[in-house]
Amino acid sequence: MIQGTVYKSTGSWYLVKSQDKFFECRIKGKIRLKDISTTNPIAVGDLVLFDLENDGKGIISDILPRTNYIIRKSVNLSKQRHIIASNIDISVLVVTLNNPNTSSNFIDRFLVSCQAYDIPVIIAFNKIDSYSEVDRFKLEKMIKTYKKIGYHCELISAKYGNGIDELIELMKSKTCIISGHSGVGKSTLINSISPKLRLKTKEISSSHNQGKHTTTYAEMFDLDANIRVIDTPGIRGFGLVDISKYELGDFFPEFLLAKQKCKFNNCVHLDEPDCNVKKKIEDGDIFESRYLTYLDMLKDQNIYRKPDESSSTES
Repeated sequence: MIQGTVYKSTGSWYLVKSQDKFFECRIKGKIRLKDISTTNPIAVGDLVLFDLENDGKGIISDILPRTNYIIRKSVNLSKQRHIIASNIDISVLVVTLNNPNTSSNFIDRFLVSCQAYDIPVIIAFNKIDSYSEVDRFKLEKMIKTYKKIGYHCELISAKYGNGIDELIELMKSKTCIISGHSGVGKSTLINSISPKLRLKTKEISSSHNQGKHTTTYAEMFDLDANIRVIDTPGIRGFGLVDISKYELGDFFPEFLLAKQKCKFNNCVHLDEPDCNVKKKIEDGDIFESRYLTYLDMLKDQNIYRKPDESSSTES
């Protein structure tokens, strides 16, 4: 039995690396995963066990326990989950203010997802070379919002190399996932870190202001400084799964801190009396944009109500 790491998944075949060699592998039979139902049993970053057949190809028989993973709901099957990547040390969310626009709602959903699975996040604001004065004012406001909460923010221009050295320092000797909408410059960023890869990039589609998809499947690459980067397909939206409405606020760090002084210990920060989170919002200590995203997430069909969630309990 050989242990290896999944570097690429195409749905039926997996590229697995073991002792500096790559093997094409497939699954024999059905691998059952505990605690989670997904459309893909194996994800990039998984540690797997496999045997080699006579033709040199591998048969995967087991997946070792994951330290973490990040998921989204399946595009066509709303009740199904799709694991984007696993065993991640740090997540880099590439954000642009235009060409294309990354909404605060999308950023917050991504941050909640990472918070839920204990994955540290760096928010990399890309294309800073192309921003107008108005854009820079908006950018400063966004950075202030996320730095106050405790998230690390970096200003970069993947196209011209600005801020890349600082980002490399944060990514050294780590397995990193690079995420964001199509067109924000994920592949350009990876190319700027390691030009020898020459990942395919395309310009923004001007008619719809959306990036053209250049990454079809998630794939991991070995870069300099012992960096392992997982490049993911462009993600248009995140769906949260298996988080109750009483848990959701705990994945907003500033809500979790303020919640300690709410009158009810299962306060969901809506109409409850003496809600400290709403007081903090009124006082300007919690950004209203974050609260609006929270309300939007509560309406998400995957934020479910447990049968016994019918009454509030005082702290």
